[in-house]
Amino acid sequence: MEPEEKAYTIDDLINKAKTYIKSDEEIELIKKAYLFAAKVHAGQLRLTGDAYILHPLNVAMILTEIYADSQTLATALLHDVINFANVKIEEIEKEFGSEIKTLVDGISKINKLSLSADNEALISYHKKILVGLSGDVRIIILKIADRLHNMRTLWAIPEKKRKEKAKETLEILVPIAHRLGINHIKSELEDLCLKYWKPDVYNDILEKLSQSRQELDKSVDKMMESVSKILTDNNIPHEMKGRTKSVYSIYNKLQKGKTFNEIYDILALRYLVNTEAECYLALGLIHAKYKPVPKRFKDYIARPKANGYQSLHTTVFGVDGKLFEIQIRTYDMDRVAEYGFASHWSYKEHGVNKQNDMEEKLKQFRTVIELNEQQVEGEEFVNTVKNEVFNSNNIYVYTPKGDVFELPVGSTPIDFAYRVHTSVGHQMVGAIVNNNIVPLDYKLKDGDIVKINTNKNSKGPSKEWLNIAYTTSAKNKIKAFFSKIDKNQTIANGKEMFIKTIRRKKLSTNDILDDKKMQIALDELGLNNENDLYYEIGIGKYNPTQVIKTILNEKEDEKKILEKTLKYQSPIMDATGEIIIDGMSDLKVSFGGCCMPVKGDDIVGYISKGNGITIHRKNCHNIVDQDERIINASWNENINKKYVTNVLIYADKKDNLLLDIISKTSAMNIGVKSVNTISNVDYNVYDLNILVDDKQMLDRYISIIKQIPSVNDCVRGNK
Repeated sequence: MEPEEKAYTIDDLINKAKTYIKSDEEIELIKKAYLFAAKVHAGQLRLTGDAYILHPLNVAMILTEIYADSQTLATALLHDVINFANVKIEEIEKEFGSEIKTLVDGISKINKLSLSADNEALISYHKKILVGLSGDVRIIILKIADRLHNMRTLWAIPEKKRKEKAKETLEILVPIAHRLGINHIKSELEDLCLKYWKPDVYNDILEKLSQSRQELDKSVDKMMESVSKILTDNNIPHEMKGRTKSVYSIYNKLQKGKTFNEIYDILALRYLVNTEAECYLALGLIHAKYKPVPKRFKDYIARPKANGYQSLHTTVFGVDGKLFEIQIRTYDMDRVAEYGFASHWSYKEHGVNKQNDMEEKLKQFRTVIELNEQQVEGEEFVNTVKNEVFNSNNIYVYTPKGDVFELPVGSTPIDFAYRVHTSVGHQMVGAIVNNNIVPLDYKLKDGDIVKINTNKNSKGPSKEWLNIAYTTSAKNKIKAFFSKIDKNQTIANGKEMFIKTIRRKKLSTNDILDDKKMQIALDELGLNNENDLYYEIGIGKYNPTQVIKTILNEKEDEKKILEKTLKYQSPIMDATGEIIIDGMSDLKVSFGGCCMPVKGDDIVGYISKGNGITIHRKNCHNIVDQDERIINASWNENINKKYVTNVLIYADKKDNLLLDIISKTSAMNIGVKSVNTISNVDYNVYDLNILVDDKQMLDRYISIIKQIPSVNDCVRGNK
C-alpha cells in the first residue's frame, strides 16, 4: 500500500486561494461549494479508504497551483456530485448559477464516459474530451487535475485497470496538458503513467538516476555558482533553478536509441531575470565565458511556440568538461512555461482575465473545432487530432509579420494557407518561403517564413490540391468547395430534366411550377425547397414523371399501386428470424430492394399483398402515405450476419479511382456485390451494392470513402 497523501482541509484550500483571490464574495463561493459537496459526499469512501471529500479537495488544491479562478475551484469541489451523489444539475444551477452549472455538467459528462475495451466507446470518449477544447477550456483543465489526483492514488485499483488508465492518460490527456503548456502537471502525469504502465522500467531508471546524481550534482553546483557570479558582477538580478530530467523524458530518449550516459551527460540549468533585454545580455555574458555548442541555440523569445512558450536555450561546454543546457527567461515567461494557457486566466493586479481572453490564446486548437464542424467522425477524428494537433514532432511556421502557426510534419503551403483562413486557401495562387518562390507541394520546415500570394478573382482551388495537401482539415475545406459547386451543377441538371419532362408531356410549365402546388408536393416528399427537389432528381432519387404526378395530385388505382409496390418491394434477402414484429420473430419477412436496410437502421414493416411483410427504413420514400399498411418492427439483437445495402459515390473523372475505392472497401472487410458507373459530363457516380455488418460499419465506411482524394461525396442510395 502506498503512503497516505496529505489530508487537505477546506482551511488549506481557502488559505492558498486567498494568496491570489482578493474578493471576499468569491472566497465565500468556494466555501459554499465545499459545504455542499461535503454534505452530499458524507459517508462515501474512495478505494483508498479515505473520505470521498478528500478527492475534490485535492483536485481544487492542484488547481490553485495554476491560480485557477473561483468558479473553477468551486467546480472542482462539485465535480463528482452529479455522477456519485445523484444531485440534479438543476440544483447546481439554482445554488451556484449558470456558469458553474455549465462547468459541472461538462466535467460530469466527460467522466460518465468510462474507459472500455470497446474501441468505439473509447473513440467516443476521446472525441468528447477533444471537442471540449473548442468549448470552455476550463472543463478540460478540470479533467486533467482530476486525473492527476486519480493517478496519484492509482495503486488502489487492480493492476490491469492501472495499466489501462495509465496508457489512456498518456495517449490523450498528457498531449493536451503539453499543448496547454501546463508543464509541471504534464511531467508528473508522465512519470505516474510510466510508474504504473511499465513499473520495471520506471524503477530501473530511478535506480540509475540515484547512482548518477551525487556525482553530477557537484558539477551542477559549481556551474550554477559560476554563472550566477557572472550575472551578479554585471548587475543582473536573477534567480537560478537546477532542472532535473523527469523519469519519463529519460525513458522517451532511451526509446529513441540513446544510452543512459548520453542522456545524462547534458546537465540543465535555468536562470530567471526581470526583463527581455536582460535575457539577451545574460546570454552574451555566458557565451563570453563558456563556448557555445554550434546549432544548439534556440530563440523562443523572438519566435514563441504556439502555446505561448518563450525562452532562450543554449548549450555550452561548462565546468568539469560537462555539457550544460541553459535556459534564460523572465519571471513572466517562466510563469507561462509552467502554467501555459492557464496563466492567462489567473488573477492579476486588476482582477480576472476572463474566459474570452484565454480563448484568444487557444487558436492552435482551431483544427479541433473545424474537424468537429466538418462532422469528421469517430476514429478518423481522434487519429487526425492526435497526428496533426498533438504530434510532438509538429513544426512552427511563421507569417512575414511574425504570427506563428503549428503544423504537422509533411505540411505544404496549401495546408498553411487554409490554417490561416479558409478564404486565404481558396484565393491562393502561389507561395514564397524564406523569400524564395516554391511549388505548392514544397514540404514546410520548422522556422520557415511563409507568404501566401492571393488573388480575389481566383476561381478557387484546384482538385489536384487534394493530392498535395497533407492535413485533413485543408482537404475537407477543398472538398467542401467542390461539393458546393458540384451540388449546384446537379441542381441545374435536375431542373433541366424536370422541365424537359414537362414539355415532353405537353403540360403547362406555369401550371406544374405553381407555388401552391409545388409546396404541397414538397411537403409530401419531405423536402424543404425546389432546389432540394431538383437535386434529388439530378442524383436519380426521384423520377420526374412521378414528381409531376405528385404535383398534379394524380391518384393511381389499387392495381397500379400494388404493381408499383411489388416492383419496389422485390425482396433481395429473406429476413425471417432477424426481425421482430409485435414480439414475434418467426413471421415471413424480407428486406425491400429500394432502401436496403441494415441492422441498426430505424425500420418499419410494410404489409404487401402476396409477399408477406417487407422491411423498410422508416424514411424510405416508397412507403410514404401508406400508413394503413405500416407496422412496427425491430431488429433481433441475437442475430449477426452481413446485410446488402447501396451507396452512391460522387467523384471526379480520374483513372484508377474506382480501383482505389474497391481497395479501401476490401481493406475494411466489406464485400462488393455489384458495381455500376453512371457517367456525367463533369463527374462519375459509382453505384455500389456492398455487404456490411450493421449501420455503424456502414457509417464508418462512408466516412472513410469521403476522405479519398477526388471523391466529392458518398451517400446511401434509395431506389
